[in-house]
Amino acid sequence: MRDFRKFEVWQISHQLTLKIYTSTKNFPKEEIFGLTSQIRRSFASIGYNISEGSGRNSDKEFANFINIALGSSNEAENQLILAKDLGYIQEIDYQNLLSELTTLKKKLVTLWNRLNGN
Repeated sequence: MRDFRKFEVWQISHQLTLKIYTSTKNFPKEEIFGLTSQIRRSFASIGYNISEGSGRNSDKEFANFINIALGSSNEAENQLILAKDLGYIQEIDYQNLLSELTTLKKKLVTLWNRLNGN
C-alpha cells in the first residue's frame, strides 16, 4: 500500500486546501452554503482523491483517482476565478493560488502519465 502523504501532489494539494480555507474566511456570510462551501470542497477533493487512489491495488486504479483529482482541480480553478470576479479575493491572492494550482495540475498530469506507462 502506498503512503499518500509521501506524494508531492498530495502535499501541495493539502497546503492549497489550507490556504483556501484561510482565503475564504472573509467571504460574505451569505456565501457560507454557496461559494465558500463549494470552493473549499473542490480544493479538498483533490487531496481526498489522491489519498483514496493511493490505497488502491493497481496503478490503473490509482490513475483513475488522479484523473478525478485533476477534474476537481479544474473545478477549483473555475471557482477561484468566480471568487476573484466577485471581489471576494484580491488579485494578488488569486494569482498566487492560481500559480500553485497550475503547478499542481501539471504534476497531476505527470503522475497520471507515469501510472499509465506514458
